[in-house]
Amino acid sequence: MKKMDKIMIRATVDADIVKVWNCYTKPEHITKWNFADPSWHCPSASNNMQIGGKYLARMEAKDGSFGFDFEAYYTEINEGLDFTYEFGDRSVSVQFHNLDKQTEVIITFDPETENPIELQRNGWQAILNNFKKYTEGI
Repeated sequence: MKKMDKIMIRATVDADIVKVWNCYTKPEHITKWNFADPSWHCPSASNNMQIGGKYLARMEAKDGSFGFDFEAYYTEINEGLDFTYEFGDRSVSVQFHNLDKQTEVIITFDPETENPIELQRNGWQAILNNFKKYTEGI
């Protein structure tokens, strides 16, 4: 089966790269922004940020109707700059670019085959937008 093209999303965050990295990778922050829609939340997260280390985030509908664990393993880490992780047969790369007093976050990921590309892009972008709003607000 042909591998589909990767999907790329991005956001420019009004914060320095150290703050952006920490908000993106520390569990106490991840639980505050890691959901696409206000009817969802991320009640728990853990992050063993090393090669082979596990990232785990629980995502649930606030009404309890649905939830799932997002589990991934790190394959590459350049502290403060970028990292790559895999979940199943899919890969995600997250890059942080210093733009003086702002930081551009670029996420590139392998799409899955069950949902339309646009739906996947919009869902991941909504989470990244939530991250931007949270990080700029603290």
